[in-house]
Amino acid sequence: MEWTPEPHELADLELLLSGAFGPLTGFLGHDDLHAVHERGTLADGTPWPAPVTLHLPVDVSPGVEVTLLDPERLPLAVLTVTAQEADGLTSGPVKALGTPEHGPFARLRRTPADVKEELGGRPALAVTMRGPLDDLSEIVATAKELDAVIMLLPLSYGEPGPAVVRAALRAKEQLPDGAIVVSVPLAPRAEPEIDLELREHVATAYGAAEHLAGPEPVSIPGPPHRRGIVVFFTGLSGSGKSTIARGLRDALLELGTRTVTYLDGDVVRQLLSKGLTFSKSDRDLNIRRIGFVAAEAARHGGLAICAPIAPYAATRAEVREMVESVGADFLLVHVATPLEECERRDRKGLYAKARAGLIPEFTGISDPYEEPDDADLMIDTTHISIDAAVSQVLGTLRSGGWIR
Repeated sequence: MEWTPEPHELADLELLLSGAFGPLTGFLGHDDLHAVHERGTLADGTPWPAPVTLHLPVDVSPGVEVTLLDPERLPLAVLTVTAQEADGLTSGPVKALGTPEHGPFARLRRTPADVKEELGGRPALAVTMRGPLDDLSEIVATAKELDAVIMLLPLSYGEPGPAVVRAALRAKEQLPDGAIVVSVPLAPRAEPEIDLELREHVATAYGAAEHLAGPEPVSIPGPPHRRGIVVFFTGLSGSGKSTIARGLRDALLELGTRTVTYLDGDVVRQLLSKGLTFSKSDRDLNIRRIGFVAAEAARHGGLAICAPIAPYAATRAEVREMVESVGADFLLVHVATPLEECERRDRKGLYAKARAGLIPEFTGISDPYEEPDDADLMIDTTHISIDAAVSQVLGTLRSGGWIR
């Protein structure tokens, strides 16, 4: 079996393989996780601050080997399964198959063993950083007091990662000769004290005699009209969402103040998702693909419009997370036209075919539609024109500052 882990799992995997997470040799199971949460140790009493976990979407038995792939589907490691819980939590040791090569500044991702060899027994002052170092005086003074080499460890996880590494390289130019920069893809933990403990552990693994935690990143979002945004329509077939979405696209193109990307559900099905069925797994995959493209457009400041049915709340939430993770905004528009009205229109004859059993797994008839409880705007097109519906969306975009 092959599997590409989630980004935070890949980051943890890389640190497991490099030895930065020593003494861990693999992903934790139930007993170790319970001990970490309760006592801050592994089940055998070894101090360890944070969960390091992997979830697989399929059932695997103990002894099965799973090849873990990077985003380019190159093999990184083999996981030998020792146990799996009902929620997919899978534990077991990992063995490296190759050196991680994906991502910017890969040349600066070094193992603790390599860095310790370079240090040659000299003491090191490690500075972990998720943001720029504006004042280097404390670092220089502390290193002088310890007679230590300065080792900058930019925590290069996720979207902000390259900027943090660049900040470390700029700081190195102002530090005494011999300073070292090592890129460490450490995913942040939600609890600040646990995140700090894990930073200290990694710094020690790299041979640090002392550790300083550098500043956290300061995020100053730009004005809404300069930020990327995804306007995501959801609703039953025949609800009017595609027509409103097209009207919104046309209106925005007439205004000319935003770069617009339009992803209609039917068009995406013919191109981006050609070959997918209407099973739940394929529907979810279709929505994830739409979400990925929309997030990429929004990442660069664009306005993306999506109009799939998107019947499942969990998948819509995934798309929202994709978009917000790249620093863009997400506007969910529920076109809440009732089923009876959608079926009365039935322009494509789909409901009639579904009622006759000719179309299996049809949303609203033989497959559920999970109405959103987190919609930013709700529109029922039963008694209003398309122009009026488009005006409602434009009004929301104007009031939020996304268009001027």
